[in-house]
Amino acid sequence: MSEIIKELNSGILKITLNRPDSLNAFNTKMLLDLQQAFKEAECDDVRCVVITGAGKGFCSGQDLKDFEEEKKTFKEAIEKKYNPLIRQIMSLPKPVICGINGVAAGAGLSLALACDFRIAVESAQLIEVFINIGLVPDSGSSFTLPRITGLTKAYQMCATGERLTGADAKRLGIVNVCVQSPEVLKAALDKYSKKFAKMPTKALGLIKELINNSYNLSLDEVLNKEAEFQDIAGRSNDYREGVNSFLEKRKPVFKGN
Repeated sequence: MSEIIKELNSGILKITLNRPDSLNAFNTKMLLDLQQAFKEAECDDVRCVVITGAGKGFCSGQDLKDFEEEKKTFKEAIEKKYNPLIRQIMSLPKPVICGINGVAAGAGLSLALACDFRIAVESAQLIEVFINIGLVPDSGSSFTLPRITGLTKAYQMCATGERLTGADAKRLGIVNVCVQSPEVLKAALDKYSKKFAKMPTKALGLIKELINNSYNLSLDEVLNKEAEFQDIAGRSNDYREGVNSFLEKRKPVFKGN
């Protein structure tokens, strides 16, 4: 059985974590397969990525048995397997949608937080579980979580290991959309992925870079970066299509370039 399932259809690359018996816990093969999948997502045929989990969970974090068997240090494992994947997701110039269909714990939650748009079922459990085994957050969650919730709530989640439901996460802004059931989640993922796949992909990628870097730049740097990126977007075919469709009073057909 493959650790992940990949499907490319109409510009949407759907990636399903596929270790349902362990709530899709990460092992080395899954993480390396995910790195390869996101490398493949760089091609022009992909305009949106969806990542979700098989079975009843999204991802329960690191498979501790797999980690102990490898005999690697934490630093080695993180730098080889986790950090490259998080960088790939956050730098991919295309929207990445996460469907949280159940538990998202530890590095599984970190993976979800690295995505651009999150949809969760109400009953999902989001947990910064590291503290429960005497560890600190990794895989980028100490970067992403405070930017979403603020410092106070991020510290509370990381220091106490409290569980949030999907509904709680929606109230805190951790997820964008909350749905009632896994069946509705599938419909929502389909709806939003199709929407993003038909939008101006180049502009979406530039927006992603602006937003992800905005906390690290001064106002003058942001203003300069906006002007630079607007110039890039303004030279795209999608901008010309947007203008033409407006003048011709029709819906635009963006090609993603």
